[in-house]
Amino acid sequence: MTTPWFEAVWPAPQGVHVLSTLRGKAGSGVSRAPYACFNLGDHVGDDPAAVAENRRRLKIGASLPSEPSWLLQVHGSTVADLDSPTPLRAADAAIARGAGKVCAILTADCLPIVFATDSGDRVAAAHAGWRGLAAGVIDATVQAMGVPAARLMAWLGPAIGPQHFEVGGEVRDALLASDAAADEAFEPNARGRFMADLGLLASRRLGALGVTRIFGGGECTFGKGDSYFSHRRDGVTGRQATLIWREE
Repeated sequence: MTTPWFEAVWPAPQGVHVLSTLRGKAGSGVSRAPYACFNLGDHVGDDPAAVAENRRRLKIGASLPSEPSWLLQVHGSTVADLDSPTPLRAADAAIARGAGKVCAILTADCLPIVFATDSGDRVAAAHAGWRGLAAGVIDATVQAMGVPAARLMAWLGPAIGPQHFEVGGEVRDALLASDAAADEAFEPNARGRFMADLGLLASRRLGALGVTRIFGGGECTFGKGDSYFSHRRDGVTGRQATLIWREE
């Protein structure tokens, strides 16, 4: 059976690995509808035993060096330092310098972004929905990496695409507050609202910070129901994960 995850295609430094999970087919995970099959989120109402088993299968099947550091994501800009003896759990990004520590982000439409230095000595992952973008989660993660932005590269994981992400004027205003020229990421629609491009917004922010090596993007969680969980599409649903780590 095909494993319910894929490896990111990007020029990652040697020893840096990125996996993005899928919702899975029957038998690949043990969660039942509406969380079928490979739900990794323990905060969405799924049977905790099913989530634990899915996480166990991921760790063993993907040969992860350790249990991923699952965060309590709150749509903010706090960055957890996984090298700390007591890393924060309530955070929307994580950074690791030590090998074998797995940064993990759970999503079901929000944009996961992973980062690596060009030498591969530091990695990070960020949860960038519109609230996180407005709160400055990308800025906080880049700053936490502690190196010049020109030394960083980023990969954008699966997220809701601009053809499905409708927002109101208040969301547009919140996102334009820090980048007035980002208006290009919003397309007015016939309902007096806007179709927003999360990937473009994130890429603009990364570029403004000096991160110009940006890869991935374009995988729409809403439009690919067989592959991804989508909160906007389904309401009650599971979560996929995006993981990055350095080899031990």
